[in-house]
Amino acid sequence: MNVLYFYLFILAHPYLSFWWTSFEKFGRKRWEALIPFYNYYVAFQFTNKKGWWSFLLIIPGVHLVMLAVLNLTYVRKFDKFTWQETLQGIFFPYFLYTRLKNYEVVPETNWANPKELEKRRISDHIVLFLCLPVLGHIVALVLGLLSKEKTGKKTNIKEWGDSIVFALVAASIIRTYVFEPFQIPTGSMEKTLLVGDFLFVNKLAYGCKVPVTPLSFPLVHNTIPWIDIKSYTDIEKQDYVRLPGLGKIQRNDVVVFNYPSGDTAVYDPRMPHGLMGHDYYGILNDEALFLFAQSYANKPEVQGIKTMEEFYAKFGEEFISNYNLWLTEARKSISSGVVYSKGPMPEKSLPYIKHYGLIYRPVDKRENYIKRCVGIPGDKLKITNSILYINNKPAFVAENQNLQYIVTNFINTGSTSSFENMMLEQYGLEKERDYQKLDEANKYIMNLTRSELNKLKKTFVNAKFELVINENYQLSRVDSLKLLTNSASIKIENLRTFPKDFNIENNITNYNEIIIPKKGTTVNLTKENIAYYRRIITAYEGHVLQEKKGLIFIDGKKATSYKFALNYYWMMGDNRYNSADSRIWGFVPEDHIVGKASVVWFSKNPNGGVRWNRILKFIK
Repeated sequence: MNVLYFYLFILAHPYLSFWWTSFEKFGRKRWEALIPFYNYYVAFQFTNKKGWWSFLLIIPGVHLVMLAVLNLTYVRKFDKFTWQETLQGIFFPYFLYTRLKNYEVVPETNWANPKELEKRRISDHIVLFLCLPVLGHIVALVLGLLSKEKTGKKTNIKEWGDSIVFALVAASIIRTYVFEPFQIPTGSMEKTLLVGDFLFVNKLAYGCKVPVTPLSFPLVHNTIPWIDIKSYTDIEKQDYVRLPGLGKIQRNDVVVFNYPSGDTAVYDPRMPHGLMGHDYYGILNDEALFLFAQSYANKPEVQGIKTMEEFYAKFGEEFISNYNLWLTEARKSISSGVVYSKGPMPEKSLPYIKHYGLIYRPVDKRENYIKRCVGIPGDKLKITNSILYINNKPAFVAENQNLQYIVTNFINTGSTSSFENMMLEQYGLEKERDYQKLDEANKYIMNLTRSELNKLKKTFVNAKFELVINENYQLSRVDSLKLLTNSASIKIENLRTFPKDFNIENNITNYNEIIIPKKGTTVNLTKENIAYYRRIITAYEGHVLQEKKGLIFIDGKKATSYKFALNYYWMMGDNRYNSADSRIWGFVPEDHIVGKASVVWFSKNPNGGVRWNRILKFIK
């Protein structure tokens, strides 16, 4: 339901509650209950002595909480403290409101009177539980033991109920509209940002998004911890709205955004973030490939085939011809709660992973990602041999951007332990993260920044550093780097990079020239380029797209062009060879932008210890 209806409901609430019949009990005029907005100011004034709280009703995400606060304190003024009356006051107060004209306003609670404390005891416990289930009571109990309650003062339960609800309101406003903490979960931005870094995301930089699903559990993103249920309801929804910001996204800003391919997700609470991989469409293609491979498991034609690449080289054209059929089968298996894991061919029966089904997530509840914005709307972008070009010029290279090299003749005369210590102490390079030894003697694969590369070259003068060029290479294992030469294998490999089309040959180091869509501009649509725009037209801008006999139809009408309704951005990780980014899932729409990564406020090394040198480090 659109959020507008909830605001109309808030406007109508005083009339549905017959406020004019009870305002007089507080010494106010009947007509004051009938004036929109003013009636809320007056009601908050005589119930909570804070008329300005009425302005919080405007803010999505806290408006219904504040309405519940007002209703509960309103009916309590008429001595309504039973557990039934408390729950009615919070969730549906209208039956109570119709009877208030028959009661009188009672004095403020006398906290020195045990009978009055007992009368409201259950009600205060309910409020504290709803504010912060279980944990709120633990806090109140512990602090209550440390400090004795004083006669004539509010009880600990009441004090903490009030404190927690307004702390949550304040924190929710700050988190939603000002800045939000964010933790780096993966190494895609190494070595600019490290796993274990804790950031503040500045939402005022580009203008904060008004929540699409404002009715949600406070201070969590999309899942409530420990109980693994979604933290929001889409009963109340609103369209994309962004408030004015301090500026616009600039090239090379480090940006936090909602994962653009995360509308559908494979849900499994045993996995990090409750997801079995974020890219449902990548999982879907893998599932289709392995179901196809499984259909050959018992056939004699696969005897002697040891790798999937060999299998695709021999039978790939059949898969390509029947792609839609296998995609349908993949959807069925994933929807039923099963995903087949990767394994070499041939296998009589592939192992599988059971999960908990598919979930749909609205834009603001998709996983948060962080990358560098390398292309803004209207930019022309291409990648040639790992060099990024923007508008036909080499792009900015971040100080800590990594590229990957095969290093030969990397002679190590010392022991393994001394070599590893040397690499860490002199160059800051960690084994596995920054370098791995290949099968051949003195041959390594290394992820290096420009300064690290230059420093190593000066020390190891005989070593050869060769940039890895992923021109149809299979890089799933660094010790089995091999060139794909079969056309079917190449086409299947094309499914791994955006736009996931058999006939569009992009990879992580060589990417065809594209123009990043800009709001209001028009692109000519052809059967050759439609793959780049399918998701924009359907998922991001909400149209129905059909392709029939080489023709393109949008919302049932033949289309030869399309006008973009949103701006789009191109995001890439600084750890270029170990980053799932726009090269994999494509353009990022403006309504997915969360904010600008501004400062590292804390950093914890996953291997133990605090990285003191990174605390309060500004991000650039």
